[in-house]
Amino acid sequence: MPDTDTDTDTDTGTGTGTGSNTHDHDDTHAHAHDTYDRLITLLDTSSIAYELIDHEPEGSTEAVSALRGHPESEAAKCIVLRVKVDRRTTRHVLAVVPGDRRVDLDAIRALYTARYAGFTDAATAERLAQAVPGTVLPFSFDPSLELVADPEVVAQPRLYFNAARLDRSLAMSGPDYARLAEPRVERIASPSPNASTPGTTPNPSPPSTTSV
Repeated sequence: MPDTDTDTDTDTGTGTGTGSNTHDHDDTHAHAHDTYDRLITLLDTSSIAYELIDHEPEGSTEAVSALRGHPESEAAKCIVLRVKVDRRTTRHVLAVVPGDRRVDLDAIRALYTARYAGFTDAATAERLAQAVPGTVLPFSFDPSLELVADPEVVAQPRLYFNAARLDRSLAMSGPDYARLAEPRVERIASPSPNASTPGTTPNPSPPSTTSV
């Protein structure tokens, strides 16, 4: 299917190549599009069903979820974190949580028995995620970036995220995502907005390292 500029056009892939005919290359976004091509190749060679959705360029959870027509909870929010295990050991983690939730930094710190867990700088996030801000995938193509996903992400019947591009998203099932990306599955999301504990303040998520 040829590439289009409309907001509502979709393209469905089944692992047989039908979802990979929309590769275009904009020199100003070549790095992001290389990651996009890598993602589509991975999907097509894995025989996993997916859908591509074109829309206006957007990287924030609320806005792009509205463009795609689904609740924020069905989006995969991806945030690159810096975790200091001790004075000499720093690890980088790609945390994936539902779009209406925040990353629980205390949970990340406990998971790694770390001294500190926080958001990495935008340049490091872009280098490790191989995607520009707002387009980070819930996949890691860098061995130094550890992938951790919340159970509610992998349980989604339909999971949406920007496909390493601001103008195109991808939808697939959570279980298929888990089989393909092989994340470490741990509870790392803050409590649901409908189940928040009085007196607690959720950790903020900076837009520079967040994607959906």
